[in-house]
Amino acid sequence: MAKINLASEEWCDLIFEGRNKGYGAYKMRMDAPKRHNLSLLIIVLLTAFFIAVPELIKLATPEQKEVMTEVTQLSKLDDAEVKDKKLNKVEPIAPPPPPLKSSVKFVAPVIKKDSEVRDEDEMKSQEQLQESKVTISIADVKGNDEEHGKDIAEIKQVVTQAPVEEVEEKPYTAVEQMPQFPGGESELLKYIFDKLRYPTISQENGVQGKVYIRFVVSKTGDVKDAQVMRSLDPYCDKEALRVIRSLPKWIPGKQNGVNVPVYYVVPITFKLQ
Repeated sequence: MAKINLASEEWCDLIFEGRNKGYGAYKMRMDAPKRHNLSLLIIVLLTAFFIAVPELIKLATPEQKEVMTEVTQLSKLDDAEVKDKKLNKVEPIAPPPPPLKSSVKFVAPVIKKDSEVRDEDEMKSQEQLQESKVTISIADVKGNDEEHGKDIAEIKQVVTQAPVEEVEEKPYTAVEQMPQFPGGESELLKYIFDKLRYPTISQENGVQGKVYIRFVVSKTGDVKDAQVMRSLDPYCDKEALRVIRSLPKWIPGKQNGVNVPVYYVVPITFKLQ
C-alpha cells in the first residue's frame, strides 16, 4: 500500500471532489499544513524566549556578592616549633677603680735620743691616726691623683662586676590562669567582628577561608608579637594582623600567682555568601 500524505493538495482535492469548494472548508483544509508549521515555530520561539529571559537578565545585571564575615570560635592549636637561638654569654666589663691618693710609706723604726727626735716624727696614737686619715702601706703607689683622688679608707665597696641586664622571659604556651579579654570570649569575638573588613580584591577573587594568628599577651596585658601561623592570602592575612594588633589590654595570665607572658591563638574566618 502506497504511503498517503494527508497534508498534500492531491489528497485535499480527492476529499472535496464533487463538493462545494467555495464556502471555506476547502481553503482551511488547504492552509492547514502552513498553520500547523507556523504554530509549531511560534511555540518553539516562545519556549526558547522564556528560557533565555532569566539568563539575559542575569547577564545584564552586575553580580552582587553578599559578604558575611564570620568569626569562628577560638581553638587551641599545636604551637609552632620555635628553635631557641643559643646566645653567647658576654662577660660584663668591670668599671675602672677610682683614683687614689698616695699612701704613706712604712719606715722601719730607728732608735734615737729623745733630744734628737722632732715633735712631728714622734709616733702618733691610734686616735691621732684616725683623725688624720693617713693610710699606712708597705709601698708607695705611683701615678695617683693627689688633688681629685679618694682616700683608700673612704672606699667601702669595690665594684668588681658590672650589673647584668634582666633577660626577657620566654612566653608560656599554657598556664594555670590563661589570659582573658575584658568581658570574656564573646566580647573578643564581637570586637573582631566589628573591626574586621573583608578586602575587596579578595572578594573579587573569591578568596574565603581561615587565617590563624598567634600573639603574646605580656605580663602587663599588652598584645604584641602577632604573627600569621596559617595563611589564607596576603590581603586577608594583613587585615587579620591589623585587627589583632589593635586589641586593647588583656587581663594577663598567671603562673603560681605571678603575671607571665602567654601565647594565644585566634582563628579568623573570611566567608562569602
